[in-house]
Amino acid sequence: MSSINRRDFGIAVVATMLLPVSMARAEDTAAKADGVAVHIDNFVFEPAQLNVKVGTTVTWTNRDDIPHTVVCAGKFRSKTMDTDGSFSFTFTDPGEYKYFCSLHPHMTGSVKVG
Repeated sequence: MSSINRRDFGIAVVATMLLPVSMARAEDTAAKADGVAVHIDNFVFEPAQLNVKVGTTVTWTNRDDIPHTVVCAGKFRSKTMDTDGSFSFTFTDPGEYKYFCSLHPHMTGSVKVG
């Protein structure tokens, strides 16, 4: 059976008290940012379909070892993103935005803005 000394007990108590505070701050930051993340991994946009509100910023991040793009004809076009590269777009008008990777056209996704 292990015993806990006073120093370890104090650290555990402080950590337990601070955890809810740090979690609340993280949730606050996420709510204020009003952004959504899409990851590109294994030639797939994840999530492939999004439903967001007008004014939402979506950020695509490439986690693959090869370059990708994000293109929505006539609406937006990213530069070629290497590994860990990202592209953001803020949706200011309602509608459905279908997008794809111009380097790998089988990679598709959509954002519905309402």
